[in-house]
Amino acid sequence: MQSPAIKQALGILKKLRQMSENTDNVEHKLVEMLKIITEAMQAEAATCYVVIDGNYLEQFSSYGFSSSPYKSRLRFGEGVIGEIAQNKCSVAINNIWNYPKFSITSELNERDYHSLLGAPILQWNRTIGVLAVFHSQETEYSDVDVELLETIAMFLAEIVNSPEMSEYKKSLSKSRGISTRERLKGISLNKGYGIGTAVVHRRRQLVTNIFAEDKSKEHLRLEVANRQMNEDLDAKFANTKLGIGEHVDILDTYRMFAKDKGWYRKISDNIDGGLSAEAAVERAYEDMWNRLSGSSDIYLKEKLHDLRDVSDRLLSYLSGDNRSTSDIQDKEIIIVAQTMGPAELMDYDYDRIRGLILEDGTPTMHVAIVAKALNIPVLSKIKGIFTEIQNGQRVAVDGNDGFVYINPSEQVEKHFRKKIADREEQAKKWALLCDLPAITKDGQNIGMYINVGLPLDFEYIETTKCDGVGLYRTEIPFMASETMPNVDKQVAHYRELMRKCDRKKVIFRTLDVGSDKLLPYWSYGGEANPAIGWRSIRITLDRRTILRQQIRAFIEAAEGRELYIMFPMITDIEEFKDAKETVTLEIEKEQKHGRQIPSDIKIGLMIEVPSVLFQLDEILPHADFISIGTNDLAQFMFACDRGNPKLLGRYDVLSAPFLNAMKTIIDKARQYNVYCSVCGEMASNPIETLALIGLGYRNFSCSGSAFGRIKSMIRSVNCAEVEDYVQNLLKSSRATLRPQLIAYAYDHGIEIY
Repeated sequence: MQSPAIKQALGILKKLRQMSENTDNVEHKLVEMLKIITEAMQAEAATCYVVIDGNYLEQFSSYGFSSSPYKSRLRFGEGVIGEIAQNKCSVAINNIWNYPKFSITSELNERDYHSLLGAPILQWNRTIGVLAVFHSQETEYSDVDVELLETIAMFLAEIVNSPEMSEYKKSLSKSRGISTRERLKGISLNKGYGIGTAVVHRRRQLVTNIFAEDKSKEHLRLEVANRQMNEDLDAKFANTKLGIGEHVDILDTYRMFAKDKGWYRKISDNIDGGLSAEAAVERAYEDMWNRLSGSSDIYLKEKLHDLRDVSDRLLSYLSGDNRSTSDIQDKEIIIVAQTMGPAELMDYDYDRIRGLILEDGTPTMHVAIVAKALNIPVLSKIKGIFTEIQNGQRVAVDGNDGFVYINPSEQVEKHFRKKIADREEQAKKWALLCDLPAITKDGQNIGMYINVGLPLDFEYIETTKCDGVGLYRTEIPFMASETMPNVDKQVAHYRELMRKCDRKKVIFRTLDVGSDKLLPYWSYGGEANPAIGWRSIRITLDRRTILRQQIRAFIEAAEGRELYIMFPMITDIEEFKDAKETVTLEIEKEQKHGRQIPSDIKIGLMIEVPSVLFQLDEILPHADFISIGTNDLAQFMFACDRGNPKLLGRYDVLSAPFLNAMKTIIDKARQYNVYCSVCGEMASNPIETLALIGLGYRNFSCSGSAFGRIKSMIRSVNCAEVEDYVQNLLKSSRATLRPQLIAYAYDHGIEIY
């Protein structure tokens, strides 16, 4: 059954479509269209703003206002129109004079009107314009009115994005465009150097066919496209060897979005309402965006970007435009995008990607994290580059200092080639270190382990010749499955890893979900602060059957060998004792049934909640080992969301307060003779690992991509000397000790590349 808004929109859009096909210039066409919209909405006036140069809105055409030779301009966030553009959400105001954000635009003579209904005109979830209608009398707008205007705005996106409109906008921004500048400054999201041919990443075409008469046909098209998309994604990710780290979680979470039944159901409901399959996908996303975009949770916002990418991908399969990017012939390419999702990056042959430039990008953006895992330099925040740069232009990316060179000179290109050659030579040296021990210059042995996610990461156990797995993220099989993995499935995952490691140490972290790692088959409920909410050990202690099944799987997978079990996010001694008792009960149960048990079981915990620092004397006598998750520990200690770009660089783990906390942990571990390692990001950063060695740490579990860099640093350092130096730094009141540590490394020939 069609919704009332869609029924009403059918007649309006038919008239607008006829108007769009005439030969008048785009400005005249829009005026005539606004007249149709005004009359259909029983309003007195309407206006259409378009975004110019990504920086401001210009009133391009209007109907019903007094004429003026001037065109109103607004910044994003300025007035009601600017607010709609900035928030990408519709606004309905029955009395604009009582609305705090309302500002008068004299050219439009808005004094004659009392009510306003406005909707953003969106392209790829980016505001490209705003449509608004005005009423002279106070008007209470209904949900049907809002949905109707949003549907019309969806149609107008095709007009606002037309080649004629693009030429108009380019003519306005040409004087301050980037085409006359050879070097552009941005923000580096990943270091490195790259030269290649620009490939402008164009996302899907706009939805133009909004309504459909044959619902069964649309449902079939959706079913076929969705099945093909998921099959291709499964094949793509199965054949992708990205190493180990957070990017693995990201790609699996992305795949879960693509298979989400609730999202698919919303699309089907929209088709039942009379929309085409393409429009149904777009409306499902917009509904989700309107509900969730106001959240302050940075993880939720990043997942909205992933959902945008999944929606675009499904649209490409619906349109038949899911062609491969393999037709790009250049051996070296620099991808330029307004924004993109992690799977879109995987559409390219990443062996040829030499750089990624994002006009809108943050360090926590999932595509940036995946690119970092591929050692691709990434830059962002270069306004206008997406619209101005052309396919085929020569581009050089300096990810160290944050510069992009358009059509670089021969001298600049020669300089870049030398930098790239130096990095490649360094990578070869790191590879040769695999056969050498991780021993410092003064003879200290350092334990080097890796963090593992998916089975495809297991090959790093052999290629790095590491001492073992310092952290196995057991939640990955749970996140990759559509249903809860039973004991047998878990055993298969864990046993494969144990056999791959042979007799090397493997530390299994129990299920660590919640916060930004959600399972599709669990109901969590809304949480204001999920990072400090019902997650990790709190979930598994409440749902004890899940924990007991996982421990049972660990025991069976060990096949009589030594077993290490680690509990995440322990907050106090009672939590740890409770979790540890669960292991004891399962061991007793296995013995009772005459089953094989491990030769020895070591039970430990992650130190990532600051409260544990004040209970080390109570907890350590009960622990066989500890491992520090520096990511969460720093986040909680500084009360600083590590995914919030506004806080980027404000707090540093290389500050005296945090380093003193880390020193307290290692000193206590030594006092109680408890094995201690670091498995957070600090263990994958050479300069930060150097500081940890200076504090007394001797065991690290890092990402596979960082293994060579960390070992190179270890073999070039003198432990006794750096300990003396770091000890003197701990009394500093500076916000960061990073510059001093970098200078020390350079002065003493320590490799921190």
